[in-house]
Amino acid sequence: MENTNAQQAQFIKMTQTPIPRLIAGLAVPTIISMLVTSIYNMADTFFVSQLGTSAAGAVGIVFSIMAIIQAVGFTLGMGAGATSSRLLGQRQNARANAVASTAFFTALAFGLLLTIFGLLFIDGLMRLLGATGTILPYARDYARYILLGAPVMACSFVLNNVLRAQGRATLAMVGIGLGGVLNIGLDPFFIYTLNLGISGAAIATLISQCVSFGILFSFYLRGKSIIKISARAIARDAGTYGLILKTGMPSFCRQGLASMSTVALNVNAAVYGDAAVAAMSVVGRIFMFILSAMIGFGQGFQPVVGYNYGAKEYGRVRQAFWFTFKVGMVLLGVMAVAGFFVAPQAMALFRRDDMEVIAIGAFAMQAQCLVLPLQPLIVCCNMTFQSVGKSWQATFLAAARQGIFFLPLIVLLPQFMGLTGVQLTQPFADVLSFGVAAVLAVRFFKELKVLEGDVGASHGAHALQSR
Repeated sequence: MENTNAQQAQFIKMTQTPIPRLIAGLAVPTIISMLVTSIYNMADTFFVSQLGTSAAGAVGIVFSIMAIIQAVGFTLGMGAGATSSRLLGQRQNARANAVASTAFFTALAFGLLLTIFGLLFIDGLMRLLGATGTILPYARDYARYILLGAPVMACSFVLNNVLRAQGRATLAMVGIGLGGVLNIGLDPFFIYTLNLGISGAAIATLISQCVSFGILFSFYLRGKSIIKISARAIARDAGTYGLILKTGMPSFCRQGLASMSTVALNVNAAVYGDAAVAAMSVVGRIFMFILSAMIGFGQGFQPVVGYNYGAKEYGRVRQAFWFTFKVGMVLLGVMAVAGFFVAPQAMALFRRDDMEVIAIGAFAMQAQCLVLPLQPLIVCCNMTFQSVGKSWQATFLAAARQGIFFLPLIVLLPQFMGLTGVQLTQPFADVLSFGVAAVLAVRFFKELKVLEGDVGASHGAHALQSR
């Protein structure tokens, strides 16, 4: 009875609370989670960069592995989360439990496979991801511990996303945030105090991921989550797996193609030496931090869209979209201006004694700042389509930025523009992705208007019958 009352209270909160207050309340803890995650990723890059340019390049190489883990974790987590929020909006709680449990144990199985095969073929894997001869020893030492943590990392992404999808963003923040803060503290201790070098940074990341997993899983064990995770609830029908994968496919494209694009970027940058690989790696981490605020705000907006779309409150879906878009424009507009003017100083924080790294990275950072205000529409469209079950539109848009446009451009532009082509690939891909998002947004809001009309007509018919 108590659980039923909690479910009813959460339904009322998600479908009746004023949109600005609701999204802000859900987004603040999510933004904090994203920022902390980005900060500890940057902390890894910062501390490792002090060991040398080749060590800094190794972080960029191993990031491709982390992107693969994230791709699977987010695919299953966002697939289960978006589906669960719609099911909760439709009051199908048992079905939501099955979806979440299936995603969790699938992530566990994948993580174990990646650990086994990754460690068996670690040298070949590092070379495949773009490691040069001088970067390889650092990349191997860093990747070994990241691979050991693959099962925990993948499962944590599922637990985190399912918590957020049911409107429990604060709990998700606590789990991810505490692990991130621990990582930042452990980095210098393992790298310098224990003199473990780049392996120390990876060990710190592994420990922090285990702590985050333990905290997140404890919320499910202690009944803090509406949705329950249980081996007995694992689905035995192919339809549930297909639904999770279909709904999570945009995340797979976004994260999976991020891994592929990072590999392609590293391979093309390596032509110009370790300084180019290190510079582009640092720029990637800086923009992960900048975009984390927008993505965090968007993730706070996602369960609002999922709940209200499932409850046929289409006016609230529209209101939530435009509120998030406007806030994102202000946020990223300010960050774009600031980032453009402090780009050289930002790069110098990581490799102060390597002027080549600073010069290459500053130009790439300034170019990306110029197109940063295009991101709010791309993010809002992607997350909206995923939350309302428009998987193919969301998948295509997610694939556009890091795949459909980026991968051909990273091959073609350096042929004509040399290193400048490497630096400008992401800004060009962002401009093209914005055009796709604008077209899809217009179509979506036309469809939403039709759905609102249908709901209004249905309510009118019921009112007449009741007379």
